[in-house]
Amino acid sequence: MNTPACRFCGERLSTEFADLGMTPPSNRYVAPERLTESEPFYPLRAYVCGRCFLVQIEQVQTPEAIFSDYAYFSSYSDTWLAHAKAFAARATARFGLGAGSHVVELASNDGYLLQYFVERGIPSLGVEPAANIAAVARAKGIETEVAFFGVETARRLSRAQAAADLIVANNVLAHVPDINDFVAGLPIVLAPEGVVSVEFPHLLRLIDGNQFDTIYHEHFSYLSLLAVEQVFAAHGLRVFDVEQLPTHGGSLRVLACHAGAKHEVTSRVAGLRRSEREFGLCDLATYRAFSARVEVTKRKLLAFLIGAKEAGKRIAAYGAPAKGNTLLNYCGIRTDFIDFTVDRSPHKQNHYLPGTRIPIRHPDELRRARPDYVLILPWNLRDEIMEQVSYIGGWGGQFVVPIPEVQVFAAPPARVAA
Repeated sequence: MNTPACRFCGERLSTEFADLGMTPPSNRYVAPERLTESEPFYPLRAYVCGRCFLVQIEQVQTPEAIFSDYAYFSSYSDTWLAHAKAFAARATARFGLGAGSHVVELASNDGYLLQYFVERGIPSLGVEPAANIAAVARAKGIETEVAFFGVETARRLSRAQAAADLIVANNVLAHVPDINDFVAGLPIVLAPEGVVSVEFPHLLRLIDGNQFDTIYHEHFSYLSLLAVEQVFAAHGLRVFDVEQLPTHGGSLRVLACHAGAKHEVTSRVAGLRRSEREFGLCDLATYRAFSARVEVTKRKLLAFLIGAKEAGKRIAAYGAPAKGNTLLNYCGIRTDFIDFTVDRSPHKQNHYLPGTRIPIRHPDELRRARPDYVLILPWNLRDEIMEQVSYIGGWGGQFVVPIPEVQVFAAPPARVAA
């Protein structure tokens, strides 16, 4: 088989990490008028580079096809908004940001984060490739450029804007097919003592937590500190701090600066490097063993759903995230198991999940249908969702969480309004 080359170092990829079969693009939701049309399916196969240990999938779509008109709006998650607000407060204090500073966010979505800097009177700019989402941010009063970030965009911004004291790139580094072009653009925009803050799901947590459903076509890379340090160093950036976060099933926040900047390296960087090596992220055997766990999880989920349906139980799902579409398509779960799913985003409601064609409805549909089980597809928001729809316990409904393995939870006690 002709395998691709590593998108960072160019090494030929020969070690497979996971093969999830043929799936449609995970965020291409199907409108009702398109139900009779066919969908494109592409291989979803991840490899690990034997030289730099960057995990990556084959590129089967262009970024323009995936992100130019996007269905994910960050502000529909209360948990994520709270995370963004807390980060803005901490970054403002730690880096002394104020009215004379400049904050730039890459892949700024609907202004979920920059709104908290704008509230503090800190000049801010969003760079967002999806025009439909950028329009929402602009309506909030957040200056937003519609563009894909890379060297060309960075040069244009450096001519038109003040240098950035803080560049934020949350959950975007994994989404860029040309990781070298993206990272090479950062020092062009960054002020001499400026800081780059990058968040991404942690590869170690993906493997340890069996989070195979976070592999999908718009996630081109799956990142560790060891891999990111190599990429950043190749483009003149130095990692000086790292935080481990609970978001997205376990993420990293990496702070970097120009190689010659004065920021001191914290002990957390060496500590996490050591943890990644001890876990086996520099050993190809660690990556080869992952596929077997994925297959076991698929069988366990299907066994649970088959047993529930044979017992006459009604099953609905909560959420329409990209990770859910990977899970459902890989496992072959369609309306023969799941009657419908619900989502808070009106941009997804009244559409259908790609591939499986499961209908997406308003969350109120759970009250009407009274399912016995609710399968939580965005399992990283389990606690938030279980609290929001705890009322299913009123008819004996229970929650099912598929990752890291199938677990059934009773609904928590419903909150009583004060």
